[in-house]
Amino acid sequence: MFLTQGLRRAATIHPHGVSTIFRDRRRTWSETADRVSRIAGGLAALGLGTGDRAAILALNSDRYFEAMYAVPMAGGIIVPLNTRLAPPEIDFILEDSGAMLLLVDDAFATMPAQLTQMGGVRQVIYIGDGPTPAGMLGYESLLAEPFVTDSPAGGHDVAGIFYTGGTTGRSKGVMLTHDNLVSNAAMMGPAVGYQHDSIYIHAAPMFHLADGASTFAITVVGGTHVFVSRFDPAELLGEIARNKVTNTLLVPTMINALANFPTVGDYDVSTLRVVPYGASPMPDAVLQAATRAFPTVQFLHVYGMSEASPLVTAMDRHIAVTGDRLKSCGLPCTLVEVRIADENDNEVPRGTVGEVQVRGPNIMRGYWNLPDVTAAALRGGWYHSADGGMMDADGYVYIVDRLKDMIISGGENIYSAEVESAISLLDGVSEVAVIGIPDDKWGETVHAVVVPKAGRTLTPEQVIAHSRTQIAGFKCPRSVEIRAAPLPLSGAGKVLKTNLREPFWAGRSKQVS
Repeated sequence: MFLTQGLRRAATIHPHGVSTIFRDRRRTWSETADRVSRIAGGLAALGLGTGDRAAILALNSDRYFEAMYAVPMAGGIIVPLNTRLAPPEIDFILEDSGAMLLLVDDAFATMPAQLTQMGGVRQVIYIGDGPTPAGMLGYESLLAEPFVTDSPAGGHDVAGIFYTGGTTGRSKGVMLTHDNLVSNAAMMGPAVGYQHDSIYIHAAPMFHLADGASTFAITVVGGTHVFVSRFDPAELLGEIARNKVTNTLLVPTMINALANFPTVGDYDVSTLRVVPYGASPMPDAVLQAATRAFPTVQFLHVYGMSEASPLVTAMDRHIAVTGDRLKSCGLPCTLVEVRIADENDNEVPRGTVGEVQVRGPNIMRGYWNLPDVTAAALRGGWYHSADGGMMDADGYVYIVDRLKDMIISGGENIYSAEVESAISLLDGVSEVAVIGIPDDKWGETVHAVVVPKAGRTLTPEQVIAHSRTQIAGFKCPRSVEIRAAPLPLSGAGKVLKTNLREPFWAGRSKQVS
């Protein structure tokens, strides 16, 4: 399979149908397919060949969408960068991935000057709408090169590397192949109801696979992509009304912001049909408020991860869900197998909590440059999610806790080891442990427990300020406890984070929001 198959299909069955809408710019599928093939030719002329990497650091736009197809069409591998990362984190990914091209828009046109290591980047390409900055190549100039008719890569070849936080304190590049992404797109449409007349708005960031899954799925059915550069309730509601949007995908914090937006009732969003949500748990109060604000919308709980391209389970949109099943993230999607297993990888009885393990054609090829970590994650032919869950008698999956020390705040995955690593670099820190604590707005927030070195004094403000120089702001602790006593340890010398979490989560049914 080839990732560009969906694009060619859309141009074949809906050549004059609207493919992309960004602000006042509209294009048809025929125009988009032609542009992508020419952009691919331009990238090839710059030296991008089979297996070469091209990173993109930009807000949502139609050009971002084109790049997601043009890079693989040229045989390359797309590396989407989280727009909230700090310069040292971007430096690491560019170096680790070996990206030879970097695409930036207006919001990040000055970023290359802030990076101390550009890895092997040979050329920065400007995909914004203003004058091309000095030293960069204008995106539209790539259209002048001979077009590419078909991708030299496909099937088991890697199409994208999607970096996610690492439990070892470093980011891991999830390698997704053409087969992975096409399989996911084929499952996504039926699961969430994408059809040829679907008009999907990209409200979540396009670097995130929660939205990226719809990038390829909407194309396969020949629907329409609408883009807002970043999430803003007023702009999003306005674009939904203006373009008669039928579908989008949001994280619970976004749904909460929309449901409680003061003038939400002033917008005609009656065309909106289905809104899948995931990336973090949905509080009952938020779902109730959303149902009141959008009475015609079906909110659909889905579950996945980058390593699964990302879809694993989804609620059946044809069945009304009530009672305890509202807490479920649904049934395994077509082509996906899910089992709940114990520490020895033996499947446990239904209703028993264990690790969620997944296999199917959407499961990653592995982690970039991390063969040992890959082998551990994919042992026995199953992807080991490190998420704690259970399955009921009817096959519905419930995520009850996380087995790895991951914090989900506002839909963003934050790995405690990465934050701990950053804080440990502060002079005067002896021990540090990072945990997630409950928060009504964000689900969880980052809390750090720090033990200073003997004779040293540290303040919470110092710890937070230092963190901001090392990692993205959303990963930094919102609260810090400075304690004199050593951190509690197990007999094996591991920090007992359960003990640290207990005072914050007392009275709750699970230590996850």
